[in-house]
Amino acid sequence: MPPPECPAHAAVHAAAPASALADLFGPGHEADPKGFYERLRAEHGAVAPVRVAGDLPAWLLLGYRENLEVARTPSRFSRDSRHWGDWREGRVAPDSPLLPVVGWQPMCTFADGAEHERLRTALTESMDRVDRRGMRRHVTRFTNQLVEKFAADGHADLVTEFAEQLPMLVLTQLLGMPDEDGPRLVEASRDLMKGTETAISSNEYVIRTLENLVARKRAEPGQDLASWLLSHPSGLTGEEIVQHLRLVLLTGNETTTNLIANTLLTVLTDPRFRASLAGGQMTLPDAIEHVLWNEPPLAVIPGRWATGDTELAGRQIKAGDMLLLGLAAGNIDPAIRPEIGAPMYGNRSHLAFSGGPHECPGQDIGRAITDTGIDALLLRLPDLRPAVLETELRWTVSWVSRRLVSLPAEFTPRQGDSDTVETERGLLAPDFLARYMALPDRAEPADPAELSTTPAPPRAAVAEPGKRRFRPLSWWRSLWRGLRPGPPAPPR
Repeated sequence: MPPPECPAHAAVHAAAPASALADLFGPGHEADPKGFYERLRAEHGAVAPVRVAGDLPAWLLLGYRENLEVARTPSRFSRDSRHWGDWREGRVAPDSPLLPVVGWQPMCTFADGAEHERLRTALTESMDRVDRRGMRRHVTRFTNQLVEKFAADGHADLVTEFAEQLPMLVLTQLLGMPDEDGPRLVEASRDLMKGTETAISSNEYVIRTLENLVARKRAEPGQDLASWLLSHPSGLTGEEIVQHLRLVLLTGNETTTNLIANTLLTVLTDPRFRASLAGGQMTLPDAIEHVLWNEPPLAVIPGRWATGDTELAGRQIKAGDMLLLGLAAGNIDPAIRPEIGAPMYGNRSHLAFSGGPHECPGQDIGRAITDTGIDALLLRLPDLRPAVLETELRWTVSWVSRRLVSLPAEFTPRQGDSDTVETERGLLAPDFLARYMALPDRAEPADPAELSTTPAPPRAAVAEPGKRRFRPLSWWRSLWRGLRPGPPAPPR
């Protein structure tokens, strides 16, 4: 075999049958995706020939620069899958598990130029109307609801009981859907993203659910994404609205679920990481960017299609060839990360959300759900710790992502400290007033020396010498007066 940089190398692989190429759906990739990428990089360089379901050929981009070049030049590498040669020539089976992900649909991710601008503008401007503060309140409320289900047990699976539940609960609120739609949508969206044999039927269920949502919002619009897309001046058709809601639902749930799970895994299993977080050397948003470098929520994004014969990293790409953005492989490209263990806190130049005109429009929503949800979880369970060794954790791998199956954790059991109600200004426990307002205030001592002779009030901490004693009763009363619903106090 000629070396990767030799021009003859491309010719050898252009003549090879697809069945002889490395299989992105095969056991080698499923067992060790990162090892799979590095073996391909060593053999082929920055662009490697692979095969996908149905023994169809594709090019997997392994280089950081090559990923950006393809993502940023839609004139050479279109997002419109109708350019796909294998599809046009009838080699893609009607029930192919690829079709729910790469089959052309009337939405911005399959358009370029003016049509992309029209659809993308409608989506981004509608998403910009989301009340970020209100969304974070939803995240906190749903986090407390989820934690309440296992807080008294002292143990939980943070993937199945938290990471897989929270994003869809929030997204159904943003889209204007009822909460009860969430659980079934979680199952269906994950199934079709994996490319299983039931991916087609799962996709049909998602479409039907969203069509019903759009029909309801036409009759009774609200303050939600579905209603805003319906009223946007771009004039989206009903099918275009359904497909864009599907895009937000599927990619938002899959990427945010994986991001929450990967961030929690890093926080719980890496002592240096958690120490930096607890010690204030980095913030949780900074930590999330580090995770996005090492474990992007989607490892591979399909696809781009060559609009004509071209060359990329010494490879002869033919018109109609499919290219797959290798986000996970590009993020660990030795050309830009010679020291893979170096911290990347706060560095947003990763490929986790792709790049160019099709860069993920909802990435900040995903970050906000992850940041707020994990922050609220750790506030409730500050002594959260892994219940098994890291070597005992299991992963499932599809052609587009690597997902943590479970993350068993343990903590001190807690009861009754998160049953909250929503006020106009925040979340408070329903028995807050009964517990704190009914108790009398205690006058503050006029002389600091009185601290050593006056008995402490009930529930107050004993003051250490030289430190001010914490007096919860009057403090909580003042807080309640400031936060409770009702007209503001008259000016003094």
